[in-house]
Amino acid sequence: MRAIRHDHTYLTEAESVCDLPGLRPEDYARWRASKIGAITERVERRLVLDLIGDVHVKTVLDVGCGDGDLAIELSRCGARVSGIDISGSMIESACARAAREKVSIDFRVAAAQQTPFRANQFDIVVAVTILCFVKDPAPVFEEIARVLRPGGRLVIGELGKWSSWAAGRRIRAWLGSPLWRKGYFRTNRELRALARRAGLEPVHVRGAVYYPRLGLAAGLFSPWDRFLGRLTTVGAAFIALEAVKPFRSP
Repeated sequence: MRAIRHDHTYLTEAESVCDLPGLRPEDYARWRASKIGAITERVERRLVLDLIGDVHVKTVLDVGCGDGDLAIELSRCGARVSGIDISGSMIESACARAAREKVSIDFRVAAAQQTPFRANQFDIVVAVTILCFVKDPAPVFEEIARVLRPGGRLVIGELGKWSSWAAGRRIRAWLGSPLWRKGYFRTNRELRALARRAGLEPVHVRGAVYYPRLGLAAGLFSPWDRFLGRLTTVGAAFIALEAVKPFRSP
């Protein structure tokens, strides 16, 4: 198995994410095994991959890679992939999965706000639900902008603020959920503003997961997601932004 590489310059806020319940590799696996989880993962993944486009022979960084599911898929599509996560157990799981599936991915333990990569290194940076428990997301966007090459693209997917899923999570927070009491939700406008502040130019914003958190509803209404996602992000439980790092004049 590949040795796990560590970057020990953790930030306090990011480090605390490791201790949140519901963010272990086995929790991810349990979610994907459920009916609602399988449908929702498929809908979100389709949107993210649509925005990423062709990755063949491109350098890709998966920020907050979790157990490596997306990183492995991108590697199978021909990308040269690196993945980071603040959780050592997630990186262990990702390395084990990559070894089983015989793909070569550079997985490292590192914080999204301070990655161990040089400037202008990646063609694409992808980040899926990494800001949910980060109060100040600006340093994450700044770091992503730093490691993207000019002309490179960011695709980031986050939990939408105005959806029935977000409302349910807020209720759970009020009832004492230790996970969702620390949760943050984003809007289309917030993601665009964060990208611009980091020097990136927003290109597309799409929504997904408009159905309520019920397996039957997901099965019935998920086929409409792609159509709704091009109309509005209001009501979307998941919002994805594509942004480009512009070429600068010398």
